[in-house]
Amino acid sequence: MRALGAKLIPVPYDVAWKALEERSFPGAQGTFVHPFDDHNFIAGHATMGLEILEDAPDTKAVIASIGGGGLITGVGSAVKALRPDIKVWGVEPETAAPAALSFTKGSPQVFKNFKQSFVDGAGGQSMFPRMWERMKPVVNGYIVVTLEETKKAMRLMAEKTRIISEGAGALPAAAALTGKAGKGPIVAIVSGGNIDLKKFCELVGASAS
Repeated sequence: MRALGAKLIPVPYDVAWKALEERSFPGAQGTFVHPFDDHNFIAGHATMGLEILEDAPDTKAVIASIGGGGLITGVGSAVKALRPDIKVWGVEPETAAPAALSFTKGSPQVFKNFKQSFVDGAGGQSMFPRMWERMKPVVNGYIVVTLEETKKAMRLMAEKTRIISEGAGALPAAAALTGKAGKGPIVAIVSGGNIDLKKFCELVGASAS
């Protein structure tokens, strides 16, 4: 990113989340592009839903990780528009599950027991009200998985399919393995491979040579 001329401003997670809520950051110049609360981003994610229906028309359920909700809103909107019978499930880690909490409470919630973990590409500190309204009509329910279940899914994908996934990318596979999404065929969207190989090996109990 620096090589392309970007100025990076490293901040703690809670500071970054506040910037997403306020859609600005003191001292930063330029146009603010939101990573999930953005119509164009959501429309782009919807193309994944179209590809799933083209490639796997017998799909019974689709599972996607939730960070802010942009991915699942896009995919869910496309899937439900064409095949409302297909179930769409969101998945979060036990350490950061505001969407599941919001679903239980029936309104956007702050996840007070938020803890940072190796699953840093999904799970947030709160559910944005506008994202909640977008997700309600296209998501059937939410599954919360443990960190241990996520590690096992990371290892399984590496062993069986040679896919190196970060924690957030492995959440849907972990959720599918719980059986809570019902019988298949189930599509688990593996979104995220940004993980250091040494860290990956530590998490799955392997050794990097």
